[in-house]
Amino acid sequence: MHGMFLVCARYDPPMHTDIPLQRRDLIAGRLAQGQTVVAAALAAEFQVSEDAIRRDLRALAAEGRCRRVYGGALPPLPGATPMAVRMDEGRERKAALARAAVETIEPGEFLFLDSSSTNLALAAGLPEDHALTVATNSVDIAATLLRRQDVQLLMVGGSVDPLVGGCIDATAVLAVGQMNIQRCFLGACGVTVDGGVCTVDAADAAFKRALRAASRRCVAMATNDKLGLQLPHRVTPVRELDHLVVEHDADFATLKALAKQGTQILKAARPR
Repeated sequence: MHGMFLVCARYDPPMHTDIPLQRRDLIAGRLAQGQTVVAAALAAEFQVSEDAIRRDLRALAAEGRCRRVYGGALPPLPGATPMAVRMDEGRERKAALARAAVETIEPGEFLFLDSSSTNLALAAGLPEDHALTVATNSVDIAATLLRRQDVQLLMVGGSVDPLVGGCIDATAVLAVGQMNIQRCFLGACGVTVDGGVCTVDAADAAFKRALRAASRRCVAMATNDKLGLQLPHRVTPVRELDHLVVEHDADFATLKALAKQGTQILKAARPR
């Protein structure tokens, strides 16, 4: 018709209305199933910017739920949870291990508590009448012991590794090498008959080896999920442990095989 015209509105497809936390949980679920995720593909799927996806992946990496790589993320390695997350997991089980481990400590000893969430539980339960000297490379363990008037505290410095929760660089290795440690409590990410005490990080393994070499006696505590878990970097054979402290319901066959390596197995009581 003369003088008339049509106005054609552009149609835009509806955007996803996912709440960021819901989107993050979906991504975390795929990573937990062993899938690799690509930032560009996720941005297209959820119709958000790649920057938003990268923020999601950074948050998941900080929680130990993925490993960041260029362009996306990979599933986490077993035992690669950051200290900030681990310290809130399995508190009662770790406290039970700590109560058993305390029995190995003698009055007046010079102890080293390696950075570990289980050793953090041990720090909280150290006896008050033993006149102990305690060294540590852990920020959280040092903070726990700072106000203890009965403990002489030594802090090993260096660059703090957020995964480990403490210092494991060359400065820390050098400091440990100059100490005469009577008993160290070694953080164990995994313990196997063939692989011994092992960990996911090469620098952490190097620090732990230096710590073991500087210590007269060595104790490790292991929750059930660490027994039989073999990780890439070996720290020390099981036979080099004076005591291995395990949970009350640890697998009997595994403990029998570990005991044959020459270490003394201590069983914790049932968690309170």
